[in-house]
Amino acid sequence: MNIEEIRSVIEPDMQRVDAVIRERLYSDVVLIRQVSEYIIGSGGKRLRPALVLLSAGVFDYQGAHHHELAAVVEFIHTATLLHDDVVDESNLRRGRETANALFGNAASVLVGDFLYSRAFQMMVGVNDMRVMQVLADATNTIAEGEVLQLLNCNDPDIDEERYLQVIRFKTAKLFEAATRLGAIISQASARDEEAMAQYGMHLGTAFQLIDDVLDYSGNHADTGKNLGDDLAEGKPTLPLLYAMRQGSPEQAALIRSAIEQGGLDDFSQVLETINATGALAYAAQQAQREVDIACAAIAHLPDSNYKQTLIELATFSVTRNH
Repeated sequence: MNIEEIRSVIEPDMQRVDAVIRERLYSDVVLIRQVSEYIIGSGGKRLRPALVLLSAGVFDYQGAHHHELAAVVEFIHTATLLHDDVVDESNLRRGRETANALFGNAASVLVGDFLYSRAFQMMVGVNDMRVMQVLADATNTIAEGEVLQLLNCNDPDIDEERYLQVIRFKTAKLFEAATRLGAIISQASARDEEAMAQYGMHLGTAFQLIDDVLDYSGNHADTGKNLGDDLAEGKPTLPLLYAMRQGSPEQAALIRSAIEQGGLDDFSQVLETINATGALAYAAQQAQREVDIACAAIAHLPDSNYKQTLIELATFSVTRNH
């Protein structure tokens, strides 16, 4: 299944989520509306809100809080994108100019803050302390992950464990929160809630691993990003760490220098080393391992269209080209 087929399972709910997003984006401050609508409307897979809906569907949830919480999760994700692009000095996302490139860094940071605070207004409206706890903890963990990633930049000495810690905090935590929320509002058992959370966490990890693979193998038209963006920012991702371990001393020294200096002066040689050492295949294998764990976590849940879609989504996460 592609992402459109996956979304079709929850299309009426996704339309309602989109309506909630448009409604809750409103502000009397024109610049907030402009920046928010620009980034929310710039495409994206809407995976995180879809996970809230699919998780709730697994447990046959009949209420309406899943729409509001799906929008909350998308707002938190969007706020992190706004802040990330400022920190990374990015000028391209999903094939379009980033908000900071178009509106400036100050506007991007402040509108990101607006989205965070609006998300917290909305989650309070659900009036469920467990929901607030999960989202508050997730938001805090994501912030820690962003700082950890900043500390890791231009450091070729980080190991795979530290690299994975950043992924678990910065990316996978919101996936985990999204799937856990569907279980919470459905009043699922503690065992089933934890199963959904494990699915989300491992899916999110796999998703980021493939993003890191695509940074060295993707097509610009598909990814909407420039090849080598991570290296340009000095990010020591798994393909680089593995290539350093497996390459010759000269190849390892080349990658070490590229990470320390940032930029793309030696990109062609780095890419050659990545390909020669099988680094992309190794990272993809690790992503598949995460997906296998994710699917195993929910294997005991009753069969349904929603559960099957979660399994298909896991497959999509490691076979996609964007």
